[in-house]
Amino acid sequence: MTQLLEITPVLPSQNIERDVAWYLKHLGFETLSKDEMYACLKRENLHLHLQWHADTEDDPLLGGSVIKIFVKNIQPIFEEFVQRGTVPDHKLRRNTPWNTHEFGFYDLNNNAIFFVEDV
Repeated sequence: MTQLLEITPVLPSQNIERDVAWYLKHLGFETLSKDEMYACLKRENLHLHLQWHADTEDDPLLGGSVIKIFVKNIQPIFEEFVQRGTVPDHKLRRNTPWNTHEFGFYDLNNNAIFFVEDV
C-alpha cells in the first residue's frame, strides 16, 4: 500500500464544477466544500484546493503550476491511476538520476502533478 504524505496546494481552475468531477474520477479525491469560485478536495492526508481565475490580463489563470506528492511505496497508487485511465502503464520512471521513482500527468488546466518516491 502507498503511504501518502501531506500537501495543500491551491491550483488555478477555469471551471470549478468540471475540475472537481475530474479530480474525483481520475484521482479519487472527495469534495469537502465547493462553490463556483473555490473548492476544497481531500484524499487521505492530501488536501487540494482549486481557485477559479478568469484567465484575463488582470486575473491570469497561470497554468503550468507543478506539484510533487511524495509517497512511500509508489507502485500501488501508480497501478490505481493506470486503472483509472489517468496515466498509461509505461509512465513510471524508476531509479531516476536524482534517486527517485516517479510518474506524472497534467490536469485539465495544464497543472503538472507528480507522485514521487525517494529511493
